[in-house]
Amino acid sequence: MRNLTMHQKIVLMTFFIISFSFLIAGIFVISNLLNEQEKDYNQRAMLIARTVSNMPDIVQQLEKGGPDAIKLINHTVEEVRVINMAEYIVVMDMNRIKYSHPASSELGKKSESGDLNPAFSEHYYISKAKGDIGIMIRAFVPILNEHKKQVGVVIVAYAMPTLYKIFSDNATEIIITILLSMLFSMWGASILAGHIKKRMFNLEPEEIAKLYVERQETFNAIQDGIIAVDNEMTITIFNAKAGSILGKYDDPNEYIGKKIYDVLPDTRLPEIVQMGQPIYNQELYINKHSILSNRIPIQVEGKIVGAVAIFKDLTEVRKLAEELTGVKAFVQALRVQTHEHKNKLHTIAGLLQLGNTSQALEYLKVTQENETSMTQFLQERFLHEHISGLLLSKISRGKELDIVVEIDEESSLTRFPPFLDHHDFVVLIGNLIENAFDALQQVERAEKHILLSIAEHDGLLAIMVSDNGIGMSEEVQQRIFENGFSTKKTDNHGIGLHLIAEIIKKGHGSIEVTSTPNIATSFIISFEMEGEQ
Repeated sequence: MRNLTMHQKIVLMTFFIISFSFLIAGIFVISNLLNEQEKDYNQRAMLIARTVSNMPDIVQQLEKGGPDAIKLINHTVEEVRVINMAEYIVVMDMNRIKYSHPASSELGKKSESGDLNPAFSEHYYISKAKGDIGIMIRAFVPILNEHKKQVGVVIVAYAMPTLYKIFSDNATEIIITILLSMLFSMWGASILAGHIKKRMFNLEPEEIAKLYVERQETFNAIQDGIIAVDNEMTITIFNAKAGSILGKYDDPNEYIGKKIYDVLPDTRLPEIVQMGQPIYNQELYINKHSILSNRIPIQVEGKIVGAVAIFKDLTEVRKLAEELTGVKAFVQALRVQTHEHKNKLHTIAGLLQLGNTSQALEYLKVTQENETSMTQFLQERFLHEHISGLLLSKISRGKELDIVVEIDEESSLTRFPPFLDHHDFVVLIGNLIENAFDALQQVERAEKHILLSIAEHDGLLAIMVSDNGIGMSEEVQQRIFENGFSTKKTDNHGIGLHLIAEIIKKGHGSIEVTSTPNIATSFIISFEMEGEQ
């Protein structure tokens, strides 16, 4: 097979498939033929048995009995058997004495067969049994006299044709069919093989191998990192850009054939082979590099044979992403504040229309003081505008939901832990508060409360978010950080806490969850502040 060309291999394989299909079709045809033959024998055997049972001479001779009756009945029945080409026709009296049989030595003997009993109880039936010459179809019919009294039984049998007989009887047709099928299958296989090879640009395996090398060089020219593994975790593609991003400055071809664990111990590519599901636009921290990765399983004929990762360094990409994140946070804050200001303006307008000028001025003064105080507090304690903007929008959002969002007065955030930035903290704090909102909207309480505390002491940054919402069971707490897991029945859930877990992992932090169902939940996250920024 190795010395055959691709064209020859395809021809042989196609011919084998067509021949095998023809064999299967032939088996079904023969099976249907045998079934039809069996139905025909059933009908013929029953018809002949009924005919013999209704012959007056047969009935009279059975009632008379004796050697002469045996002779006359056997002669009459044999004529019927020969005309209808039955294997045998046996007539018995009520003592099971045989009055007719193709073998003269059986005449006058008593039958010991056990399947005759229903027939001697006036039952009509067909049976199939294996005899000395093959499968026999037998019809059993009781013989009744003119007084409807049973005087005997008639049995008519036909032998089912064997496969050998079917082939021998149809040898010419079968041979012609096989020869024509082989001829046309070879012709069709040759055309198909030529068509396939034409679609493959008439390439042979060694030519395809050459293209593989050229493809590898093409991958090296791409400005995105590309790494692919097979289902044995062996690297099949590792381009130069992947080495540059991940700090592997050797010849990328040296990594081909190695295990991915030996080259990148902290890679997340093997999990794609195990899960069989793609993951797009996921931020990973590998070999001290933050990358944006798309990881996709490779399938061949429905089987997962590996996975490919296409990724890029987040240095430039994250600048745009962080700006977009900040814009979204401010848009949310502006939307909430606009809604809140409209409500306040309506309140002031109502007081003025009622003539309560002093109350309107007092309400305006208190509102201004509260907003100025909160804005000043956030600007002084949280030096990054993305964080202060996020917290301001969450406080306003809480007012809309009738939830008090309280920020501990001792809170402050002046710098970020190593490996993390304001983008990570927007995701971290934003998702924790949103989860608290969801938990509080599932309970009925007079006072709904969220407490946020961010403080740095002795080189340790601690973030705490607590609420008096619905809480979580032990089982739920064990799974809350799984990607896609959620207790909510709506879409677009099960991601927030997973992102939080990824950020904590990237920043080498820790998280502690304390929750009591229907009472309260608190998340405490800690990061070491020493190290490179």
